[in-house]
Amino acid sequence: MVEISAESVIGPIQRLVATAQNGLEVIRFGGLETGATGTPFDVVERKPMYRLRRYFPTEELGSRPPVVLVPPMMISAEVYDVTTDAGAVGILHKAGIDPWVVDFGSPATEEGGWERTLADHVVAVSDVIDDVRRHTGRDVHLGGYSQGGMFCYQAGAYRHSKNLASIIAFGSPVDAVAGMPLGLPANIAAKGAEFLADHVFNRLAVTDQMARTGFQLLDPIKTVKARWDFVRQLHDREALLPREQQRRFLMTDGWVPWSGPAVAELLKQFVVHNRMMSGGFVVRDQLITLADLTCPILAFVGEVDDIGQPASVRGIRRAAARAEVFEATLRAGHFGLVVGGTAERQTWPGVAAWALWREGLGPKPDIVHEMSADNDPEAPASVGSVGSRFAHTAATVAEVGAGVGREIVGFASNAFRGTLELSSEAARALPRLSRLGQIQPHTRISLGGLLAEQGRRAPLGECFLFDDRVHTNAAVNTRIDNVVRGLIQVGLRPAAHVGVLMETRPSALVTIAALSRLGAVAILLPPGSDLARAAELTGIDTVVADPDNVKNAAATGLKVLVLGGGENRGLDVEVGGNVVDLEQIDPGAVRIPAWYKPNPGLARELGFVLLSGSGASMEAKPVTNHRWALSAFGTATSADLDRNDTVYCLAPLHHSSGLLVSLGGAVAGGSRIALSRSLDPSQFADEVHRYGVTVVTYTWTMMREILDAEEFPLGRDHPVRLFIGSGMPVGLWQRTTDRFKPARVLEFYASIEGDVVLANVSGNKMGCKGRSVPGTAHVELAAYDAVAGRFLEDDEGFVRKCVDDEVGLLLGRATSGVEIPHGGMRGVFTQGDSWVPTENLFRRDADGDYWLVDNKHTVVKAPRGPVYTQPIVDQLDEIGEVDLAVAYGVESGNTQYAVAAVTVRAGADLPIEVVSEALRGLPSNDRPDLVHIVDQIPVSSTFRPSARELRTAGLPKPGPTTWCYDGHDGAYKELTEEVASRLFPTEGAG
Repeated sequence: MVEISAESVIGPIQRLVATAQNGLEVIRFGGLETGATGTPFDVVERKPMYRLRRYFPTEELGSRPPVVLVPPMMISAEVYDVTTDAGAVGILHKAGIDPWVVDFGSPATEEGGWERTLADHVVAVSDVIDDVRRHTGRDVHLGGYSQGGMFCYQAGAYRHSKNLASIIAFGSPVDAVAGMPLGLPANIAAKGAEFLADHVFNRLAVTDQMARTGFQLLDPIKTVKARWDFVRQLHDREALLPREQQRRFLMTDGWVPWSGPAVAELLKQFVVHNRMMSGGFVVRDQLITLADLTCPILAFVGEVDDIGQPASVRGIRRAAARAEVFEATLRAGHFGLVVGGTAERQTWPGVAAWALWREGLGPKPDIVHEMSADNDPEAPASVGSVGSRFAHTAATVAEVGAGVGREIVGFASNAFRGTLELSSEAARALPRLSRLGQIQPHTRISLGGLLAEQGRRAPLGECFLFDDRVHTNAAVNTRIDNVVRGLIQVGLRPAAHVGVLMETRPSALVTIAALSRLGAVAILLPPGSDLARAAELTGIDTVVADPDNVKNAAATGLKVLVLGGGENRGLDVEVGGNVVDLEQIDPGAVRIPAWYKPNPGLARELGFVLLSGSGASMEAKPVTNHRWALSAFGTATSADLDRNDTVYCLAPLHHSSGLLVSLGGAVAGGSRIALSRSLDPSQFADEVHRYGVTVVTYTWTMMREILDAEEFPLGRDHPVRLFIGSGMPVGLWQRTTDRFKPARVLEFYASIEGDVVLANVSGNKMGCKGRSVPGTAHVELAAYDAVAGRFLEDDEGFVRKCVDDEVGLLLGRATSGVEIPHGGMRGVFTQGDSWVPTENLFRRDADGDYWLVDNKHTVVKAPRGPVYTQPIVDQLDEIGEVDLAVAYGVESGNTQYAVAAVTVRAGADLPIEVVSEALRGLPSNDRPDLVHIVDQIPVSSTFRPSARELRTAGLPKPGPTTWCYDGHDGAYKELTEEVASRLFPTEGAG
């Protein structure tokens, strides 16, 4: 018989009673009464966006290093004072720190709270730094948890680190692509975030209950376990009390709502576009980049943090390349970094020690070490974080290892991500190719029309960036419409040919778009060109000029319309007579005539005219709207441009690369367009980071100016993924890809004649022009006698098609259904076919890729046969010591000689043996007769090397830097006076 003692009965009853009492208290008051009181503080500043708390206000101001703590939007400021003894402010104060906390309040109770934006919070944090600096007289250590740390980074960049002693971030994500919560593929997360930003949070806010639930769902097992442990110990009040304040904070008290605009902006800028990494995020219309951070940075990394994943947090090392970046890695989750045992033992003592070390008041903390620069940005971050989370969760549930699943998770994640990226590229490319295929001669399409489409689709989207300011699609279209009204007021009508003489500025872009919207034709005049000859050639009687060029425009006697220049503009000529200031016309007072129809341009109609050459050799190159659209959509497709890209337009708009590739590709791809005042290396480096430039456009040797800068401040890491343009020399191509790894070069060839567009999409063959862009004209190489200047025919009288590696003239198939353009040909390869010849000679390799060999007018007609200049230039460009190279023909007597000229990079020597070895890559008949070193090779306004002056100067003078080809041993030797007199008997060398 079992004995029943009083203790065996009373114990369970007491436990049951205690459980009931404590449970009732939890139901009535939301938790157990701990008797704890908050740490004393004073509200030092009260402003609409925040209240600034100073804890332990009895301490003398300025006597200790100030540490300001910023909470995230969804968590209350009490996160830094959850428990009096073990909270952040208490520990920091005991360690000799002056703790301050920013309280944003709740959007539900603050005036205008639901309209708060992300920029409001960033500017508020910047204002807090000024407040604390004013009160203490000391620079500030600025710290933030989760999104609060993001605010700290952004505010620091916004103020260029002014008055910041350091920045401390706790689990703050920087690189969204490197680590999405729970290892979600970046493409899926970005698409979902974009949908939420555009269609959900533009209407709704996030309540405190939603924030709490979302946080708990990130680790549901830990949430359930914590609740079960609480219920299981509900009888033991003493065991629960030490963690009760933390539990109540997480369960009820610690959450505040998010305003919808702030959430939408967060998702758009930092998840969809990843602008914390790339730069170019916008705060109050000002462009910001974390590359502007120069103060020391300490990032706390949670090894099992699902929100601020380690790879994402460590992105600050690459984003803030100019700052000293340190890290402290803890075995903690997201919340455990700032609250709980790990935070009490390691985080907050580490923060205090960090601040004292930076102030010179103590040693470097043991947990702090420099963040490695070797973190691979290409590594699949989700593998480690998912594996760690799996192991951590499994240990919580059953204390078993999770290493078995890690490889499977990584393999599946990488495969899924790769599939999604390919699908995403195809999804972007197919609509563009489909639209190209649908363009008919009567289709309405134009630059002005595409900009209007963007304005309707995304009025608040960012159209272009200039002088650190953002101009939205709506603002740009309004400006274009206002300029159209001004053009109407001065008497311009559709189909009018109007000169545009402007630097590459916003006003130039707007002018070209306004003429397109009006239905007029923009004649793009290069600044510094022969304007009288251009006016005679094109028949224009009106020129739109900016203040920089108005004087030259007025000197032609044409009617001049002045536009642009900004607020502090000054004009070098008097307004009146033939000079009209469009900025003085009130758009609202202009009567719109009945004939005006916005964007009337049809595909077959002329949209632009480009000019090439100078003097008597100046030529007008007409560009139809269809030709422009072809290049625009072709560029966007080949470069995979989309709304995540920012295209830096270095190529001038009066050049085909600027108009057709840079501007056209960006508009067709929906990308942001970044414009710069000049080609300045230091400015380029700053703007690439500040604007978040992903694509840089170029012409010819433009990148040489950037790479040759003595001190190029761009850090090892940069956001650029692609350089697109035309004419980049082989050697410069290699230097560019070496300097900007892992970016690549996308070289285009776009003929004005016909619809030919070639692109070297892979970038693997340097110097190659690639293949036809889908949707553009089909191309063929026609056999061509470059000396006689005529096509070579087969036995039936048709032009013969070239075989692989045979040089021929490039032809593009004429567009069906339209009149064949001037210079076009019929019956070329078969009866009734139509082709438009270009002016350039190419060869096609065995892979089907096209290589430019020369213009048909510049082939050297040597006695041994044609000598093509471009292969010579390519071979010389591969020499590391060579800076620029040109090849040209010089006539002496009745003989043409092939001559190559090179300049040598600063501090380098160019031995004759190196030249001989480089040119052995060409057949002996294709090598130049002479090679000489010159002091400089002139480059045009579009950075194209020019041989005109060297050709005019004749044969180079004999000397130690002039070498002639010796056909007997296949090498080059010094050209002496004796050798020159023997080789060129009819004319003295020089």
